[in-house]
Amino acid sequence: MSGEASATAQGAISAARLPAVDRVLAAPELAALKAEHGLTLLTDTVRAALDALRSQALAGTLAPEAAAMPTLAQDVATRLAARAAPRLRSVFNLTGTVLHTNLGRALLPDVAVQAVMRALTTPANLEFDLATGGRGDRDDLVNDLLCELTGAEAATVVNNNAAAVLLTLSALAAKKEVIVSRGELVEIGGAFRIPDIMARAGAKLREVGTTNRTHAKDYDEAVGPRTALLMKVHCSNYAVTGFTKSVGEAEVAAIAHARSLPLVVDLGSGTLVDLSRHGLPREATVRETVAAGADLVTFSGDKLLGGPQAGLIVGRKDLIAKIKKHPLKRALRVGKLTLAALEPVLRLYQSPERLAERLTTLRLFTRAQPQIRERAEALLPALQAALGASFVASVQPMFSQIGSGALPVDTLPSSGFVLRPAQAARAGRQLARLEAALRSLPRPVIGRTADQSLWLDLRCLEAHDEAEFIAQMPQLAEALAA
Repeated sequence: MSGEASATAQGAISAARLPAVDRVLAAPELAALKAEHGLTLLTDTVRAALDALRSQALAGTLAPEAAAMPTLAQDVATRLAARAAPRLRSVFNLTGTVLHTNLGRALLPDVAVQAVMRALTTPANLEFDLATGGRGDRDDLVNDLLCELTGAEAATVVNNNAAAVLLTLSALAAKKEVIVSRGELVEIGGAFRIPDIMARAGAKLREVGTTNRTHAKDYDEAVGPRTALLMKVHCSNYAVTGFTKSVGEAEVAAIAHARSLPLVVDLGSGTLVDLSRHGLPREATVRETVAAGADLVTFSGDKLLGGPQAGLIVGRKDLIAKIKKHPLKRALRVGKLTLAALEPVLRLYQSPERLAERLTTLRLFTRAQPQIRERAEALLPALQAALGASFVASVQPMFSQIGSGALPVDTLPSSGFVLRPAQAARAGRQLARLEAALRSLPRPVIGRTADQSLWLDLRCLEAHDEAEFIAQMPQLAEALAA
């Protein structure tokens, strides 16, 4: 008996019975889809759907109802919806890491969002001087603000802090030496390494000191005729403890200035305010670093600053001018959307007493544990109902972290859900199934696993998002039951 005859005998249909593309496109069931998506995309999707059915027919597994027009139309609609779905999606960040690099780091405050919307929909004076009617400099949109907030003479902006370091070294130290303490040769996420950046910039690294101890004399003795600058790098993603010694910015600046050399400080996360005023761990501010003698300071816009992704360079006017003339500056410059978001964020810092309520990042940092626990208790019944008998949810104290390399050893008391499989057997597989179900929701929920449990830290779940979180619980129940 042939394969086709065998398939037909079992109730399956052959590929010859599939409708033609034109017939499917003319079907009334697809009229609304054609109006919404257009003929080109619809035709391509119909062909893909028919190809999938043809593969089933050739395998002898195509049921007649699968090729019926109502079913085929639904399949095409599902495929079109999947193709139209955005790749960049909103998620619930319940990992406990506020500035999560993989989830977009800092969230913008409303004033920045509105400014970006205006920049998206109307022309703007990005490089147009309204006073003179001539060409302007896009850095002028934020230069005065950055100088006011940091005490620097001038500033410029590029697309991230790695770019800021690369541009600075390329402009000031190409084919020359840069002196850095061995204990500050950091590697951060994405394999960004200070030695690699120096090599790409054409600068030669001159290590001084040891991993755990560097003295002032190490810097002083390393200065030679080929030295371009001295550099300090903030150890943002690790801490060296025990028998250690480092040299502060002021002392390194004095050594550099005695030889008429600049000191560049890569401050990493970079903060414009004393975080200890808000009950957070102390971190040197950009203003303090400039006041200590740093000639240039580079830092990120989307970490402790709480703004858009950007690399900010502030410092001496003559050095900033030299950096801005380098060919890489144009390649690394930011667009109008970044500047539109950055300016209102910087303006928030002009009223520091109101910063904690207005700056989203600082508000998340400073949420009190009792408040977070209260919300967790209120949401627990709905979550447990969705989990059913397979998992046990409880509200537990936990610790958040700031993230993105900022204050790596410091934590924030928080609260949230700990989800454990009801049965110890195959707990790992059960947790993987739960994580997958949470990720499959219309707005995916991202947590973290520890101690054979899934932890959902609610520090970043704000009141205006709770209704959406709860609304997804029936879908979570369906996903777990599948």
